[in-house]
Amino acid sequence: MNIHVKNNISWVGKRDWEVEHFHGKEYKMQRGTSYNSYLIREEKTVLIDTVDLRFRSDFVKNLAEEIDLKKIDAIVINHAEEDHCGALAELLALIPGTPIYCTANGVDSINGHHHHPEWNFNIVKTGDSLDIGNGKKLIFIETPMLHWPDSMMTYMTEDAVLFSNDAFGQHYCDEHLFNDEVDQNELFDQCQRYFSNILTPFARLVTAKITEILSFGLPVSMIATSHGVVWRDNPVQIVELYLKWAADYQEDRITLFYDAMSNNTRMMADAIAEGIRETDPRVAVKVYNVSTHDKNEIITSCFRSKGILVGSSTMNNVMMPKIAGMLEEMTGLKFRNKRASAFGSYGWTGGAVDRVATRLQDAGFDMTIALKAKWRPDLSALEACREHGRKIAREWALSPLPDSAPKPAEEAVPAAIAAAAAEKRDGVAMAETGEGAEQKMICTVCQWVYDPADGEPNQGVEPGTAWQEVPDDFLCPGCALGKSVFDPFEG
Repeated sequence: MNIHVKNNISWVGKRDWEVEHFHGKEYKMQRGTSYNSYLIREEKTVLIDTVDLRFRSDFVKNLAEEIDLKKIDAIVINHAEEDHCGALAELLALIPGTPIYCTANGVDSINGHHHHPEWNFNIVKTGDSLDIGNGKKLIFIETPMLHWPDSMMTYMTEDAVLFSNDAFGQHYCDEHLFNDEVDQNELFDQCQRYFSNILTPFARLVTAKITEILSFGLPVSMIATSHGVVWRDNPVQIVELYLKWAADYQEDRITLFYDAMSNNTRMMADAIAEGIRETDPRVAVKVYNVSTHDKNEIITSCFRSKGILVGSSTMNNVMMPKIAGMLEEMTGLKFRNKRASAFGSYGWTGGAVDRVATRLQDAGFDMTIALKAKWRPDLSALEACREHGRKIAREWALSPLPDSAPKPAEEAVPAAIAAAAAEKRDGVAMAETGEGAEQKMICTVCQWVYDPADGEPNQGVEPGTAWQEVPDDFLCPGCALGKSVFDPFEG
C-alpha cells in the first residue's frame, strides 16, 4: 500500500493502531502511531527510513509490490532507532551493497543495532547533497540530540519537502495522512504531548536548529515527519509552535500531583486547589493522583504550567516511590521558568516533604515554602492548606489579581477559623442546654454522621446517647479523628 504525497514521492510506511508504549514503558500511546517511510522515484530511486522492527517482513513484502527492490539506488536513514530502521537488515539481505546515507553517529548507532559494519555507509554532514536527477537534490541537515546524536533531516529541492525525522511529529494514527484531514484537537494535543515528554530536554537545541534551518532560506511546501501526519496545509504552523514551546513555555495553569497512603495528602491537594481557585479564578488548576492517572498526561500538564505542587505521604521517612519516579523523570526533562512547592501529610516524621522540596530545587524549579500536615487534616489544617493555595495564587500570578481576591493570611485565616469555631461552639452549646438532644453530628473530614438514635455500639456508646454525652475519647469510625472535627448535621 502507498499513499501519494507529492509529485514522485509516496508514503510506504506502516500504521500501528495497537501500540501502547514507546521507549520501553515510559511513553504511553493514546492514539497509536505510524512509522513513516517515503519512496522517491526520480531518475534515482531513494527510500527514506523504514519501519519498526515488528513490521519488517510486511514492510519489505509491500515495498516489493510497489517497486523492484533492485531499482532502489539509495537508502537515507535520518535516525537509527528501531522504529525508523527496523526493517533495514531484512531489506539489505535482498539488496546488499545499496548505499546508506546517514551521519557519522548514525553509522555507530546502526551498527549498534544491527551489527553489519560491512554495509555500504556514506557519511553526510550538513550541506552535503545527493543528486537524484530531474534537477532535484536531497540536502542533508544534521540535527544532533533532536533527539539522538545521530539525528538528521533531509530536504528535497524543487518539491520543497522537508523530511523532518522525529521533529514536528506526534504519536498519532489515522487512516488519513495529511494534517488538514484529521481531527485538529486530537492532532495538536498529541503534538504537545510528544514535545513535552520527548523533546523538552532539548528545547534550547530546538530553537537553535530551527533558526539555523530558517537561515538557509529554503522554501517549505510540506513537512514529512517520521510519525503521525504530513504537514501540507500551512506547514509553518508547527514550526512556529515548536519555537513557542521551546522558549521556556508556560500558560496560566498550575498542576498539582500527589500520591497518598490514607487520602490525607489527597485532602490537602483538594484544599490547596480550592484556595488557588478562589483567589485567582483565571488560572487553570489541574489535580492528579500519580497512582491512577496517565503519567505522560501529568508531564504534559506540568509542561504547560507556570508552577507545580507535588505532594507525598511519608513512608519510611521518604517520599512515595511513584512520586520519586516522577521527580527523577522531570529532572531529566529540564523544565525551565517554572515554580514549585512541596506538600504532604505525615505521622511520626515528615521526611517526604523535605525530600520532595530538595528534589524539586535540584531539578531547577523556583521554590516556594513547603506545607506539612500531621495525620489527617482537621478543619484548621484544611484551612491552612486553602491559605497555602491562596498564597501560591498571589505569588505566582502572571498579572494583577481580580479585585474580588481574598485578603492576605493575616486577616483571612483568623476570621475563617473564628467563624468555624463559633459555629462549633453554637452546636455544642445547644446540646449542653438540653436543646436538640436528637441533633445529628457530621464528621467534617470523612462525612460520617453520628445519629444519637443509633449511638456507636462498637465504642460503647448506647443508642439514645446525645452528642454532649458521648465520651471525649470518641473516635470517628470513618477516619479515626476525635469529636473536635464534628459539626451539627443539618441534612
